[in-house]
Amino acid sequence: MNFDEILCLIGGFGKFQKILYVWICVPQIFLAFHMLVSIFTGAVPPHLCRSTWPSVGTPASSNFNLSLLSTPSGRPDLSCTAPLNYSGAAALGDGHSTGSCQGGWEYSKETFQSTIVTEWDLVCDNANLNSLGSSIYMFGLLVGAMVFGSLADKYGRRIIILINLAIQAVFGVGAAFAPNFYVYTALRFMVGTSISGVIMNAFVLGTEWTGPKQRMLAGIITDYFFGFGYILLAGVAYLIRDWRKLQLAISAPGFLFIFYIWVLPKSARWLMANDRKEEAWELIRKAAQMNGKSLTKDLEMCQVYNIEEKTEMKKKHSFIDLVRTPKMRKQSLIVFYLWFANVLVYYGLSLNISDFGMNIYLTQMIFGLVEMPARTITLFTLNRSRKISQLAFLAVGGTACLLTIFIPSDLSVIKTALAMIGKFGITASLSIIYVYSAEVFPTVIRQNGIGIGSMCARSGGVLAPMMHLLRAISPQAPMVLCGLCPLLGSALTLLLPETANRPLPDTIEDVEGSNLSEEDGVMKPVVFETTLRKMDIVSSTRMD
Repeated sequence: MNFDEILCLIGGFGKFQKILYVWICVPQIFLAFHMLVSIFTGAVPPHLCRSTWPSVGTPASSNFNLSLLSTPSGRPDLSCTAPLNYSGAAALGDGHSTGSCQGGWEYSKETFQSTIVTEWDLVCDNANLNSLGSSIYMFGLLVGAMVFGSLADKYGRRIIILINLAIQAVFGVGAAFAPNFYVYTALRFMVGTSISGVIMNAFVLGTEWTGPKQRMLAGIITDYFFGFGYILLAGVAYLIRDWRKLQLAISAPGFLFIFYIWVLPKSARWLMANDRKEEAWELIRKAAQMNGKSLTKDLEMCQVYNIEEKTEMKKKHSFIDLVRTPKMRKQSLIVFYLWFANVLVYYGLSLNISDFGMNIYLTQMIFGLVEMPARTITLFTLNRSRKISQLAFLAVGGTACLLTIFIPSDLSVIKTALAMIGKFGITASLSIIYVYSAEVFPTVIRQNGIGIGSMCARSGGVLAPMMHLLRAISPQAPMVLCGLCPLLGSALTLLLPETANRPLPDTIEDVEGSNLSEEDGVMKPVVFETTLRKMDIVSSTRMD
């Protein structure tokens, strides 16, 4: 009897699991806050070089409408330059020589009371620092996945979740009091590492306690809470226009999770795998009691442990096997690109919503609302075809993003609607790649494949904030990239196999077919708990 059969006896999604998912899902709201708060804390309000004032001490509002500087027909030259031979702001438009702004900037407070940009003057020559800070935060996600993933395998899911919730609260609050941009960036990097630690291990803990039939639905529930946090952030940011207060508001509630020390259970599956069978048995009895099921102790934990040991592969494999053979190499490289493109475009759209010309708070709320139907629709399409679902949603997302470049800036509603459709397609595609990629890789190298895919995804996340810099080449360049990357991914998906309702490949020979023979007479392993292994491995790649 394996662990999934025990879950069937004690209830695969009873009262115990439902309460567990409450504890798992609530932090997802705050994870969404931290992932997307830079949209507001790092916003760049319209600004004007003080040296361009017609007279010293004259308020900006009496001579200039700062909000006009943010429009395509505005005067961006007033933002970063000043006349060398001062004779008023008009000199900028009369062919007079100009130089860099030395007197500081005045910022519009129409939308934001303060941001890190207005506090530390991250504009003009320092504008790239803002995008760099967001990329460093995303790099923290990559570091956190590598560090806390291995630590969780060694010390358990529960303790790593608790440690990361503490890191998130302490360093998040610390960022609200950062004395300069560099300290702020370092603190945000630490928050990023903790985000990965919580997302990854909370999902694993949930799937390890959930029955096979309920796992996909249970995973979607956590996505919904992330989407709810996405929407809620728009309201919180609308009410709190000061970046320090906003950062404090999303971080301080994290200290309330201290009660998780008493309510968050360990993973019985992890305990058994680490030869702590008595602790595992106590947890299983508790779960059975809460679910109203009776269970006798004649189910020896050693039996379960021994059966799971038999699934160990007799032949060792490495990441080299992902590219050693022709078909496996082709499929691996395509899947790695799909991970990269999906995350690049997802966060490229999410973090640059100010580019679409509509109210930033309304756009944030709309983009959050899109998350719900996008994740729900995959429940109905995945069972029909992984391949068609993947390429169709990539095509929808890419086409919608490309169409935005043909819409005039004054038609901001249409532009935002197209961007919303693009976000819908990419969000659905991102949900599908979790499942699809785990089914493309054979069991013997699945963990290696998903691990490298996760690194590619986070590389896309690191580069996403830098897409903003492409506007120096052309204002349309970011959306062109957001359109072309998914369309290329859609075309490449045609080269992948269909995996819906098909047996999962166990060995590289299963992928390559008759072209390869069994090496060294190694027998094909019997694989137990295929679905669980798939979900466990995939969980290490989740970013939202």
